[in-house]
Amino acid sequence: MKHLALPVAALMASLPVAALAEYPEQPVEFVVPFPPGDLEDILTRMIADEFQAEYGVAAAVVNKPGGGGGPFPGAAEVAAAPADGYTVGSFVIDIPLVGPDIGIPALSPNPFEPIGIFLTYPFVIAAAGDAPFSTMEELATYANENDVFLGHFGTFAVPTQVTFAMAAEMGFEWGAEAAFDALDCNALASGDVDVMNTTLQQIRPCLDDLTILASVGNERTELTPDVPTVAEITPDLNIALWNGLFVHADTPQDVRDKIAVVAERVMNSDEVQDLREQTGALIYWQDAEEATQQIEQDAETLVRVMEYVPAE
Repeated sequence: MKHLALPVAALMASLPVAALAEYPEQPVEFVVPFPPGDLEDILTRMIADEFQAEYGVAAAVVNKPGGGGGPFPGAAEVAAAPADGYTVGSFVIDIPLVGPDIGIPALSPNPFEPIGIFLTYPFVIAAAGDAPFSTMEELATYANENDVFLGHFGTFAVPTQVTFAMAAEMGFEWGAEAAFDALDCNALASGDVDVMNTTLQQIRPCLDDLTILASVGNERTELTPDVPTVAEITPDLNIALWNGLFVHADTPQDVRDKIAVVAERVMNSDEVQDLREQTGALIYWQDAEEATQQIEQDAETLVRVMEYVPAE
């Protein structure tokens, strides 16, 4: 029997193995943990379309908004999926930097590694056009005598933490706050909130009717060139709000490479450059190594941001 085992083993080794089929051979999901319509959703759909055209398999965006849980429930679903490249997360900065610390087992420790970062949001702090304040300084004075309701995308979201920290730095408190899945023109027009931190994409249709108090980050946006940045008003709170593609840390390198090739091509396309001009967003391709360095740098900044946020 021992002598027979050797030729049988050699024969088996020469046969094709289905488990080693070349990626991709089945549909790929790109999970966006927010409702459809914003820039991360639009750009990820473009990546999915190009991926499908390149590799001949179905590829689609799946939106999994988490309500008051922000992007974290959707990210937890990606973390629970097999590390095979068939479930790809399109994630904001919050996922790798905040996710491990908020008590969701699937996200602690951070299970993800970046394929690349492709977007820096034009995130702003906005109020209605007829608000009794037109600058952050005027808001601070007004809020010390009146309750101001803040709308945000979740208490643990980085833009929210920056907005909380900014209030503390400027000497005022929000009278009330709540999380929303979408913060668009209707949120202010209906009076649901007095101030909100959101992206320019969501309020672009009514931008001329609003008061933009500040933009988050270290660069003024092209659509609001006269509006100061959070970094200009409170320099210690300078942090970028980006979005990128992430996979489970165990995902094979050849799988990551195939996704990255498509994503980089999309970000360099004429269509995306037109979108950049229209929205004022920074759209680019930062590869895995550069993205990892960016995450480490932003993690240090977030520590400073959190120093301004009062303990609950």
